[in-house]
Amino acid sequence: MRRLTALLLTLCLAGAGAHARGGERAPAADAAVVAAIVASEAAADDAAPRAPDEDLYREAMRALTSDQPERAAALLLRFLEHEPRHAGAWLDLALSQCALGHADEAERLFREVETRFDPPPGIRELIAQHRARGCDTKPSWKALWVATLGRGHDDNVNQGASNALFSTGSGSNLTQWELDPDFLPKGDSQTSAGLDYMQQLDENGALLLAQVRMRHNDHVHEQDYASLLVGYERPWQWGAWRGFGTVALSALRLENQLYQRQGQLQLRATPPVELGEKLQWSLLGSLSHVRYPTRTNYDSNTVELGSSLSWRGRRQVTFSLSGLADRGENGRLGGNRHGWYGALQLNEPLTDRLRADLGLTRQVWRSSDVYAPDQIDIARHQDTVQLRAALQWALTANQSVQLEWRGVRNKENISLFQYNSRLIQLNWRWDNF
Repeated sequence: MRRLTALLLTLCLAGAGAHARGGERAPAADAAVVAAIVASEAAADDAAPRAPDEDLYREAMRALTSDQPERAAALLLRFLEHEPRHAGAWLDLALSQCALGHADEAERLFREVETRFDPPPGIRELIAQHRARGCDTKPSWKALWVATLGRGHDDNVNQGASNALFSTGSGSNLTQWELDPDFLPKGDSQTSAGLDYMQQLDENGALLLAQVRMRHNDHVHEQDYASLLVGYERPWQWGAWRGFGTVALSALRLENQLYQRQGQLQLRATPPVELGEKLQWSLLGSLSHVRYPTRTNYDSNTVELGSSLSWRGRRQVTFSLSGLADRGENGRLGGNRHGWYGALQLNEPLTDRLRADLGLTRQVWRSSDVYAPDQIDIARHQDTVQLRAALQWALTANQSVQLEWRGVRNKENISLFQYNSRLIQLNWRWDNF
């Protein structure tokens, strides 16, 4: 639940190019063609002045290639106020109007480009193609789906304690116990399934999201679970700042009963800092409320403030770091807690069909109060490190298989909660079925 960005990135990457209609070229493809042709002509037009706000134009291109023609049109109009002689921007505005179904306005802009800028043959051919097929009368967006099915083995499916001995009390009241086998690691094989759904709702890029996850163990059925998440995301812009706002609700079923409900508000912002085409810096803030219907004094509210830095080239690298504050319900063991979360993700294409993923995460929590006075007389400190490695092989344009390994080391100063686990799993994935 706490990483909505993983779902969004997965669906967006999986659905690239899904908005093209039949054999026609999508507006995103047209924008790419326009950019290439305009760039090739730029050297021949030394008299044309440099646009004062290239960032605004690049943002309009991102909106157009993301199938957000209404937002692209608004950004292009602002850009053309400063640079009325930018031929590429006028043509992009015409394509945006055509994608919105404004045929008369698109035709007026096409004529403006033809008479005012005398475009090269490639641009004239593109305009002729749009005239021949007509403009959209009603924008439509295709839903994106991802289905997964996996089979694997976890050597500690119940997160059993690493040490069978456990102490309570202190000083003369110190007592040592030997844990029941139910609290020790249990290995088991498991079958997992998942379904992701994303639907664009309007020209501005608002999204409806849904995610279902299930896991069934062969023997340790008390650890079987099913989860559901639904969310709504909307892009925003304030001056030169831009980003996304997300609201999400989720539920987790464990041991054949509702175990957890969670609501989350998340805001992601990209500051107006020029870092180049491939490097992106963003800020993150979120607020979540977690409720445990079957547990007493477990409910909590968590605030997260952080930042991420991403490199998007052939190799994709993302680093994020966040501060966490968790305020628990009155009477919760250990009281309130604070900590941090860090993640490093690497995606590397090895061949045309084979891709490697590597991820390292660390989460640290420090409780403010003694965990259980007179029984466990220390404040709980938790340090969880997870390493994940995967190889994904593309079978077809829409199907792939993935071999995944994941190791978790949960180090704690209360031995009852300390555990290690390793999982290996083979997954099959089907995109946009």
